[in-house]
Amino acid sequence: AGAVRAPLGDTTEPPARCVCYGLGRFSCCPAARHQLAFLLLLLEELGVPPSRCSVFDPAFSAQEAAALVELGLRLLPDNEEGKHGIEGSATLFYMVHCGKALYNNLLWRNWSAGALSKMVIIGNSFKGIEERLLSRILERDYSYIAKVLKGTEEAALPAHPQYLDTFNDTSVHWFPLQKLKELSPAVWDFVEEPTYEECEIIRKEDGADQCSPAAVES
Repeated sequence: AGAVRAPLGDTTEPPARCVCYGLGRFSCCPAARHQLAFLLLLLEELGVPPSRCSVFDPAFSAQEAAALVELGLRLLPDNEEGKHGIEGSATLFYMVHCGKALYNNLLWRNWSAGALSKMVIIGNSFKGIEERLLSRILERDYSYIAKVLKGTEEAALPAHPQYLDTFNDTSVHWFPLQKLKELSPAVWDFVEEPTYEECEIIRKEDGADQCSPAAVES
């Protein structure tokens, strides 16, 4: 958990709250249980009370939802499709192995230098996404990830032999205000809401059996 705090140093406002997407079926998936355990450690390390951590995955069973509430976490009532506004509060987003559309939606919802500079995202490496996708596809389908790359600082989580599959390709991302201000003004002008032709995340109208945001990128 200290590996998350270390790269942030004094450059980023400490998170006051946390949002967790795509945790998965932790009652039957060991990797999801490890990710939940790490989330709880992170909250302790960063001094964020569990009551200020909101969690959502449409795949949760009723028993899993009850267990999360018992741990003191807060369940988001609706599927936001990643479109969660920080509303001025420094926020940690814990999104291990989520689909690319979820990250893209989150960036779109908070598309301003002021908001992005208050965010930390733990999830799939943005650099890795850039390397794996053709640039035309990245810019067409995930334009907000593409546009924010030059304003992003990223540090990979240290590899641990016991959890290679659990946290592979996982990085800490943050967005220093000065780097964001150096981006072209044109970057901030286009703020159209993203749309996607293929099912990469569970949309509001989809059922939990369609595809899992925690599993899409695993």
